[in-house]
Amino acid sequence: MADSPWTPNSWRDLVAAQSPLWPDEAHLGRVEQQLAAKPPLVFAGEARRLRAQLAAAAEGRAFLLQAGDCAESFSDSSADAIRDKLKVILQMAVALTYAAGVPVVKVGRIAGQFAKPRSEAYEEREGVRLDAFRGHIVNDEAFTPAARRPNPERLLDAYHQSVATLNLLRAFTTGGFASLTRVHAWNQQFVTNSPEGKRYEVLADDIDRALNFMRACGVHLDEDHELSSVDFYISHEALILPYEQALTRQDSLTGDWYDCSAHMLWIGDRTRQVDGAHVEFLRGVANPIGLKVGPSTSTDDLKRLAAVLNPDNVPGRLTLISRMGRDKVTETLPPLVEAMSAEGAKVLWTCDPMHGNTFKASGGQKTRRFDDVLTEVAQFFAVHQSLGTWPSGLHIELTGDNVTECLGGGDRLDESDLDTNYTSICDPRLNASQSLDMAFHVAEFLQRAVAARGARSL
Repeated sequence: MADSPWTPNSWRDLVAAQSPLWPDEAHLGRVEQQLAAKPPLVFAGEARRLRAQLAAAAEGRAFLLQAGDCAESFSDSSADAIRDKLKVILQMAVALTYAAGVPVVKVGRIAGQFAKPRSEAYEEREGVRLDAFRGHIVNDEAFTPAARRPNPERLLDAYHQSVATLNLLRAFTTGGFASLTRVHAWNQQFVTNSPEGKRYEVLADDIDRALNFMRACGVHLDEDHELSSVDFYISHEALILPYEQALTRQDSLTGDWYDCSAHMLWIGDRTRQVDGAHVEFLRGVANPIGLKVGPSTSTDDLKRLAAVLNPDNVPGRLTLISRMGRDKVTETLPPLVEAMSAEGAKVLWTCDPMHGNTFKASGGQKTRRFDDVLTEVAQFFAVHQSLGTWPSGLHIELTGDNVTECLGGGDRLDESDLDTNYTSICDPRLNASQSLDMAFHVAEFLQRAVAARGARSL
């Protein structure tokens, strides 16, 4: 496969796992044509800039924070919701940067994260069997035949919502909202009086004092782009390939093909077949690519996938996203990291501590324990420290809302709290307080990783 010619539609000759069964292929084709005629959501130059920043993370000179919704909802796209999600990511990034002294590359699971893989193709309730809910880009969560029928028009809806979301993100990140001079304004009202919020305010006070010192020294902070705005990138799982192909464009400067639906795309644990359609499609686009690496991934599988997805071993091109579960990290991750190191593969290793730690509460809700999530992150860092490799990032599901979906954390949520404000349409997310709590813990792990790196260089 890797030696055969690639075209934007060469994936169509292969099996596309997790693809919905569209009831009207002609309808889907018309929608694809409409999408292909629309402007790109992102530009090739932005994707190249992200790849350069990820290359720094691969080399231990930066850290990747990739965060956002499990699955975005068409009904939850207000400016306030987008702003609050961005606030949390900015808070986490500043805590990590302040503690460890390394730049944080900020990538959102946003403006395109509308599709979700499913363990079963169908859902049955009281003898009624319907298509599984696959995210709002495909169908709706309501359990009716009309709602669950895959509808190609939703691909257009996803595009238009991504446009609106991305416009807001660009305004927030370049229009002064993301300036370090506004670091106090990023704190959420419901978080402010929590232990995490109070700890953040102490950090923000320290930053304010540093900025005041710089002003006293004659530094014009409002004129410094690095302090008044941030680079913020978007990403999603490249699951619905007709949508991805329709938004793929050839760069006029380099001649390379880019999937202009997002700066970064990733392949999920259920779609990483080396001879499958998703790997075939993403091997040919020049975007930074992520690959979920679960406990069933063998070293041979990983070496083959890395060779196909990054044959030229380009730094920043391939991010390996470990999602093992707290009980499997120390056993399954080291051989994979060692195999990539032995190959000389220039990859980023990041930790997704969410997907391997999901379970059903007694009330039937899907949830995660904060302590399990944190334990997996701690073990991820420990593995890399023991092997002398760099833990390049964190990949996490969160929201800026005061949801009650994950147990524990600073809020000490238990199962009786889950129904209070459980709004996810798919998997449970950390709320803003839990996310900030996680950031402070990860900052300590990262601080130790920086110190260990410095000791090895002596």
